[in-house]
Amino acid sequence: MENFSFVFQNVYLFHDTIVSNIRFGQPDAPMENVIEAAKKACCHEFIEALPDGYETVIGEGGASLSGGEKQRISIARAMMKDAPVIFLDEATANVDPENENDLMRAIEALTAEKTVIMIAHRLKTVEHADQILVVDRGRVVQQGNHEELMEEDGIYRSFISERREAASWKVKASATAL
Repeated sequence: MENFSFVFQNVYLFHDTIVSNIRFGQPDAPMENVIEAAKKACCHEFIEALPDGYETVIGEGGASLSGGEKQRISIARAMMKDAPVIFLDEATANVDPENENDLMRAIEALTAEKTVIMIAHRLKTVEHADQILVVDRGRVVQQGNHEELMEEDGIYRSFISERREAASWKVKASATAL
């Protein structure tokens, strides 16, 4: 397990200080390392704004933080562990739009120079991957990078096309005379 770090869709944080939650994978880490990980995970600024900064006690499960804030603390925790293999299980699924860019930058910092295994449905999360595996009913049905899969007639291209089409939908208001 020392070779693996996990960032899950549903982050669990302990009823403890933020610093203890970040240090979970490396309990004796110096504060400078904690702050460095928090900065890379794009959470240092919001932590500093809390009443007690890094010593702020967060509720069970991180109840006092937004989904994006919890994710970034989880990423800082994974950075502290510095494992060579990172598992990202729908790590961006529940993020609010205000935190999405920070979360994506944090994931980029976490995964630099690492082997990453990612489970995702969001294009932004996977489009730069070296290798994408498309799984349908428990079987790998396509394999390649984004460009290669977009050239194939298959599930991946259909999924991307449907997402792009849905993103372009607009609601038109119509006025009717009474």
